[in-house]
Amino acid sequence: MIEILTTGGTIDKIYFDAKSRFQIGDSPIAELLKEANLTIEVKVSEVLRKDSLEMSEDDRKLIRQAVEESDSQQIVITHGTDTMVQTGCALQGIPEKTIVLTGAMQPARFRSTDALFNVSAALTAVQTLPPGVYIAMNGQIFNPQTTRKNVEENRFETKT
Repeated sequence: MIEILTTGGTIDKIYFDAKSRFQIGDSPIAELLKEANLTIEVKVSEVLRKDSLEMSEDDRKLIRQAVEESDSQQIVITHGTDTMVQTGCALQGIPEKTIVLTGAMQPARFRSTDALFNVSAALTAVQTLPPGVYIAMNGQIFNPQTTRKNVEENRFETKT
């Protein structure tokens, strides 16, 4: 079984006035998966409900602990995009687990969102990649140690 750990970020945001005032709400991941008509078994567990810019090293330790304690060997983590790379690096070295972080540039509750695509890519990646830590964004799989978020282009890319 694949375990999906939710931590907040844009994917879970609820906006109250044209993208300025928001809160991190209940994760819509379970509803997204139901809409996608998935036939794989998943378990969804909430770890945090934070914007990734507000995440501390203690929060990253909590995420790492959740991964280490999970019974699953395949773990997808939904995470805010601003510090996803840092969390990916903090998860390095966990043996025998395939860990894929993903998120969204637009909230999952928006009509136009990349959330379902990115979560679907992460679920496929976690089933096919060897143990290690990866990021699934923008139709690509990245190594957190060689990746950056290009804020100007609103996408992830390999560092040059």
